[in-house]
Formats: sequence, C-alpha cells, structure tokens
Amino acid sequence: MAHFAKIGLNSKVIGVHAVNNSDLLNADGVEDETVGRQFLENQLGWPLWIQTSYNTYAGVHSGDKEPLRKNYAGIGMMWDEDKDMFHAKQPYASWTLNEDTGKWDAPTPYPDDGKRYDWNELTLSWDEIV
Repeated sequence: MAHFAKIGLNSKVIGVHAVNNSDLLNADGVEDETVGRQFLENQLGWPLWIQTSYNTYAGVHSGDKEPLRKNYAGIGMMWDEDKDMFHAKQPYASWTLNEDTGKWDAPTPYPDDGKRYDWNELTLSWDEIV
C-alpha cells in the first residue's frame, strides 16, 4: 500500500489516501509516484498529491530503507516543496526547522532529567510542570 497526501491551500495537508501498489505501476511494471498522482487525480478530481511513507519519521525509515520526505504526512501538516519534506506547523516563533529531521527544534534542548516541561516563549526556556 502506498500513501499520498492531498495538498490544499498554503501547502497544508488536508487528507491522506492509500493507493494499491498495483495502481502505481508504469508501462514497465515499476512503481512510479507520477502514476499514483495521476490515478488519484482521475479518481478524486483533486490536482495535487505527494507521496508519503508511513514508515518515515524524523528523517529515518523504520525498515532501514531510504526515508521519504522526512515525515509521514498527517492532516494539518505542511508540505515544503523546496525542502521536499512534510513537517508540522512552527509551534513557536523562536523554534527552527531541522532540515535533517523535519522537526522543529527549540533554542535550548528539552531537559533530560525525567521531569515534564512546557516551553515558555516569553523567557525562551523550559518551565517545569508541577
């Protein structure tokens, strides 16, 4: 099964659809993303589809294969065509997008002391949850 993200306005993922691998085969019998896109466009009438991998998270494929577009697309995520990746919306203005993982990094790392924290954008630090 292959998965494709339905891309809406402002590059936002508005749906994810599964496609049988047989519906991705080109004339040579090889899986081809372009064939899958055309299949979905013909079936559902929507023009913009991008393949995503259920097994890809933070730039790593769980089956030791080549990761596809950094993260599996989910509804509400963003498609970045220039970086060829899916990522969540920026959670805070101070956070930066890690282009290796497709995840947002805080200016300071999350503490690893076993306690729970929330990000405080005003102080640019982690506040312990008590």
